[in-house]
Amino acid sequence: MTPLVLCLALWADPGMADAAQPSPMATAVLPVTAFTLAWTHSIERVRWEEDYRAELIGGQPVLVATEARIKGSAAGMEPPEQARWRDGWYTYTPAGGPAPRLLLSRSAHTADYELCTHQGCTPLGHWLGLAEGTVTVQPCLGIGKAAPSPGINRPQAPESSG
Repeated sequence: MTPLVLCLALWADPGMADAAQPSPMATAVLPVTAFTLAWTHSIERVRWEEDYRAELIGGQPVLVATEARIKGSAAGMEPPEQARWRDGWYTYTPAGGPAPRLLLSRSAHTADYELCTHQGCTPLGHWLGLAEGTVTVQPCLGIGKAAPSPGINRPQAPESSG
């Protein structure tokens, strides 16, 4: 059986991720099936984290959200009713079912998303460059489904700030 990997692609135009358009600006393949997507709200400065696991369901690779956490409550970031306060976070199980991919909008005016694995958290820009655009995050069957960008297809531990 071909193993699942995580495929990242950066698209210049959000519509390109859904249509048969030219190739993405950058791609990366990460040899992980479980990860956390983390970001800080651009206005409220509140950390948000979502845990995902890549699975094959009905022969299709999908992402399953297993847990989510919000570091606090703020305007437009209220935790859902089922959330419970635990260890400084509102923690809950996300609603909804498996998804074929995540679409993330990146802007130079906000902090980048971080992808966290057992090796630590690293901004998406580490793998895809700093360009604005839409990032697709999706499970893929084996490495042949998306060509990694040279030199950036392996997660690295985040650099120490001192």
